[in-house]
Amino acid sequence: MARDIHEQLTKYLTDAHSIEEQALAQLRDAPDIAGDAEIANAFREHLRETGEHERLVRELLDERDAGPSRVKDAVMRLGGKGFLLFARLQPDTPGKLAAHALSYEGLERASYELLRRTAERAGEAEVAGTAARIAEDERRMMERLEGLFDRAVEASLREVGRDDMLEQLRKYLADAHAIEEQAIELLERAPQIVDTPALTSVFTDHLDETRDHAELIQDRLDALGGDPSTLKDAALRLGALNWGAFFQGHPDTPGKLAAFAYAFEHLEIGGYEQLERVAERAGDEQTVQAVKRILEQERAAATRLWGVFDEAVTASLEALEVVT
Repeated sequence: MARDIHEQLTKYLTDAHSIEEQALAQLRDAPDIAGDAEIANAFREHLRETGEHERLVRELLDERDAGPSRVKDAVMRLGGKGFLLFARLQPDTPGKLAAHALSYEGLERASYELLRRTAERAGEAEVAGTAARIAEDERRMMERLEGLFDRAVEASLREVGRDDMLEQLRKYLADAHAIEEQAIELLERAPQIVDTPALTSVFTDHLDETRDHAELIQDRLDALGGDPSTLKDAALRLGALNWGAFFQGHPDTPGKLAAFAYAFEHLEIGGYEQLERVAERAGDEQTVQAVKRILEQERAAATRLWGVFDEAVTASLEALEVVT
């Protein structure tokens, strides 16, 4: 049955509100585990911005005689607290937190960009303008976080100690290998989940690159006498399968998958930015050069994803039978 685009936009606004609730849940406690005063201040400042974002989205819903989804908001808040608990249990908490934050800001930025494009198609200038304003705030936070990776690595190494930099490098490489395993699972499944040529092309091309990345990281681990963490790889592969089931359960999959993939690229970017710095401190120039190559391709993939957002919006609206 055909749906009205304005009603669908209301649904997207409730999704945006839930994302803000999760962001607030994370940002309230993030300064306490940041491990660095400047990083903590960045989180505090963005907490203020995020509170404003939540207010703006809630007001847009009020104007439509709608309201946030209590269930979605509660689930997202719980998820935010769950990640912080996970981060607290890691020996390199500041680094894990910084990489995750960059990824989450990527998810928010992409989600608001998709919302803006949908609102423009609906002729709703106020919603489009608000979405553009928030997306710009998220972009600036991503830039702030990227400028703080030196401090995140310093804080992480201070927590775990500097006695054996080679052992720390092995651990960072094992984490990178685990993330690449998850990326491979996601990219293999993505074309089966969506039937959007532009998106499929990006996923297929990047799958070949990602397999190369996993091999490069494996080679460096072998050279340094380390092994990927089997448990980490298995857990992250399972995570990829669960995400696949999530996307298959949503009819507007192309848009959600594009936003999530954009966020995942930035999780990888955050991890590799830190791995490069650890490799430099360990004096491993071969790993530094391998990571530089991988980072260039991850950033290119994120740019390509951004370039197919229009197609993702079109495919989502068509899947939902939305009348534009």
